[in-house]
This record gives sequence, structure tokens and C-alpha cells, in this order.
Amino acid sequence: MRIPPVLVAACVWTVIAPAHASAHHGDAGRYIEEAIEITGVVFETDLINPHSILVIDVTDSDGKIVKWTAEMGPAQPLIKSGFANDVKPGTRVTLTGRRLKSGAPYMNLTERARIILTDSGKVVMQNPNYGQPPPPAPAP
Repeated sequence: MRIPPVLVAACVWTVIAPAHASAHHGDAGRYIEEAIEITGVVFETDLINPHSILVIDVTDSDGKIVKWTAEMGPAQPLIKSGFANDVKPGTRVTLTGRRLKSGAPYMNLTERARIILTDSGKVVMQNPNYGQPPPPAPAP
């Protein structure tokens, strides 16, 4: 007996969909609340959903190149804004965002963040709440 491909797909989706839905979670407690600024050269951009990724090479205080990964919002608004035309490999950018508490070279650019082209000063991405103070700490 041959199982119809549609039935196989439906069974697989029934197993995968709940895991996919629960995989997206908040970032509470993962990042420092104060925004930091870093400058580097674009290595790679991945305009994907649900979060686009920007990888930049940053020279640290010892002169060593460190690859930083920055998580942005979804691809569609970035594509519509012309982001991909401005932010290409080799472009020098300055990012303002929240760093992981662990100190790893990973930054969140989904709130209170912006990206500017370092050489021209052109703002290519800025959240509506950029420049706002961090939210108050929760009461104990």
C-alpha cells in the first residue's frame, strides 16, 4: 500500500509545527540593557525571516579581527528600505545595539538600535525607539 505524499507531509508538519512555534522566544535576560556601539566592516548579510543577520569584522584593542553577529528584524522591511543595496560586504558600518550578557560578540538590533554607514553617516536602519533609555528594572 502506497501512502499519499500529502498525508506524509501532513504528518511531518503535525510533528514539526509545534516545535517551530515554541522555538521563537523572548530575549528577556539575554542582553545587557544599555546600548553599545561597535564599528567594523561587513562580512556577510543574511536577509531571512524571522530575524535577519549581519556579520561584521571588528578590530579589537589588540588589533585582532573579531567576527560580530548582529540579529535584526525580518527581511521584508529591510529589503523594502534598500538595506541590501547599501550594506554589502566590504562596507564600513557602525552598529548601536545590545550585547549578550555573556560577552560573546553577538548583538541584538531589534530594539533601541541603529546601523549607519560609517564613511557617509547615512542611517540605513533605526528602530523607532532608538536613543530611548533602557526600561526600568523589574521590582524584586
